[in-house]
Amino acid sequence: MAGAVGANGWSGFKAIYSIALLIFSIIVVMALIFDEQTSLSQDVHPALAFFMLWLALLWLSLVEGGQASMVGLPPIDRELYKESHPITWRICEHGHKGDNLDRYLMGRQFMVLALVFVINLSGAPVKDASVLGLPDVLANVFLKSGLAMILMTCMIGQLNTQVNASHCMLDFINDWGSWFTVKVAMAIEASGLLHASYLIQMIVAALAGKPIESNEEPRSGFMNLLFWVRVLYSCAILIFAFFATIAALFDGKTTMWEGVPEVVALILFFVLMGVVGMLEGMQIAFFAVSKLADEERKSSKWASMTCDILFQGEGHNLPGFMVGRQLCVVSCFFVIARVTSMDVEEGESNVLGVSDGAQEFFNTGLLGALITTIVASIAWQLVASAFPLAFLSTPITYILLRLCLLLEATGICMGAWVLAAVHAKIAGFQRDEVYVGTAEERAAMHHGDKAPAKNDLGHLDGSAFPANHNLPLEKWIAGSTYTQRRARILENIKDLRAQMKEATSDEEMEQYEVQLQAEVATLARINREEGKSFRETTKHRPDMELGDFGHEDAEEHHDDEHDPEDDNMIEEVQRQDEEASN
Repeated sequence: MAGAVGANGWSGFKAIYSIALLIFSIIVVMALIFDEQTSLSQDVHPALAFFMLWLALLWLSLVEGGQASMVGLPPIDRELYKESHPITWRICEHGHKGDNLDRYLMGRQFMVLALVFVINLSGAPVKDASVLGLPDVLANVFLKSGLAMILMTCMIGQLNTQVNASHCMLDFINDWGSWFTVKVAMAIEASGLLHASYLIQMIVAALAGKPIESNEEPRSGFMNLLFWVRVLYSCAILIFAFFATIAALFDGKTTMWEGVPEVVALILFFVLMGVVGMLEGMQIAFFAVSKLADEERKSSKWASMTCDILFQGEGHNLPGFMVGRQLCVVSCFFVIARVTSMDVEEGESNVLGVSDGAQEFFNTGLLGALITTIVASIAWQLVASAFPLAFLSTPITYILLRLCLLLEATGICMGAWVLAAVHAKIAGFQRDEVYVGTAEERAAMHHGDKAPAKNDLGHLDGSAFPANHNLPLEKWIAGSTYTQRRARILENIKDLRAQMKEATSDEEMEQYEVQLQAEVATLARINREEGKSFRETTKHRPDMELGDFGHEDAEEHHDDEHDPEDDNMIEEVQRQDEEASN
């Protein structure tokens, strides 16, 4: 108990200083914008920069959280939440058909990069920016290094919604904003802009000597022709984007920090893309090898050392790596955005002699976003899906894993969990088990989960964190008492009873019955957990009464052995169900 209190106190301290850093970062960035010391506020207007910054951050949060829901929900029978979450059902009905999930994830990857580049354009400081009279040390840390923008993006635009969506997949995307986001992501893929990735996919499959499993029938002749036309023009655009970006770098026409030689900037560009690629591939490789036997994981010295760290103890280092990885990747994104975003001074010639309109488009940084999406992200993920053990067998992987775990241990992004708790409270999010039960309960109701694909080769959803509840909520923030959890479920049961009275068809009534069974099963599980936890705790605290136990965490006192008192608790559930119906 003392250890838990100490751990909670340390988590609380990290959350407080992380939130303090976030608030300070927001103040600094807002001051930059209204002092016209960011690119967009300087070139257009501070109001537009302010609007675009917050729009991009909020949309990014939908994109990042939506990924967790889209990747985590395919195994669950959609009929279980068709009535309770109609928009989620609509999104998944289309998004999980055929190979649409891969298409969504590909378009979503570009959206993330594009939104980060917009955030950089709106909020990143111009050269020699100075605000609020900050001392040189703070100015260098928060402005020149980009820490203020990195913290805002990670905590507001990414981690906080990933935390909620990884546990509340159904609630998170049950809105039209998420529906629109999924449609935009799939439209980006359909445009063919990223189709060069499919060529990489085929090359990787050929090297691996394995087929790419598809959920669709082979393409017709016309559709095959249309596919290859898009692949060719995507490759052409990618080559041009590389050529234009490198030309701008050597001409000194990017937003790269002043004083950095062009050759150094070019080397930095490729090094950072390599780092991002490694981090993107590592998440695929780590989740892939987690399914392998221990002797298979340790195929080399470096693979053995990496797995020893990654899977030691209760496996908390895997989600810890993902949090640290997020911080690393976003940091690299912002530097790449500086290296690749073009900035042509008035009176200078345009890059490659293009028109003014084309140059304005180049200045948005979207060419850099395209390059980074395909070359530094999707390509590496595809390679890692084919050769996960090869990714573990390098010292670079080991070093990056150590770095990510170190960053996570600092707690610098712990404020994201506070934001997640506030967001969940306001939005009324509930865990998925409240609506559809656990996997075991769904199986008992003859709505068992679908088996995952056996071959992840060529797919982007092999690890897409934090799907399937891989990002744990901090207990000191997310914990609910048994009484609170029970009250929410009883309220749901009341609502379902009311809806059943208004059902107009047998099919609709059947859906409500399935959901009601899930709620009752969840209520029974909560009572069992509370009883087991109470009995375990009273072994050490015999003076404790059941009424005092409502604030204990069930997972801290879990007991898998069957107890006869469980049957009595099930009877109590039935009685509570009858009370709820009245």
